[in-house]
Amino acid sequence: MAESMTSQPLAGWGKPDLDLSGADWRSSSRGVGDVQIAFVEGFIAMRNGERPDSPSLIFAPDEWRKFVLEARGGEFDLT
Repeated sequence: MAESMTSQPLAGWGKPDLDLSGADWRSSSRGVGDVQIAFVEGFIAMRNGERPDSPSLIFAPDEWRKFVLEARGGEFDLT
């Protein structure tokens, strides 16, 4: 069931289908974790560096800014 959901575009998603095959993926400057980001066509893509073939999250610049600010503020701290 989950597979069919991921293969269908989400209504109202409004994200482009970016070609990430040539993206310049970057890891944290601290070398901590396995999250990688790439800047592609004015958007920010985020992926799991240990599973680079898994789907990437795509952020518009304003969404990315909000995500980073909330992360710095501890919004996603699970400890």
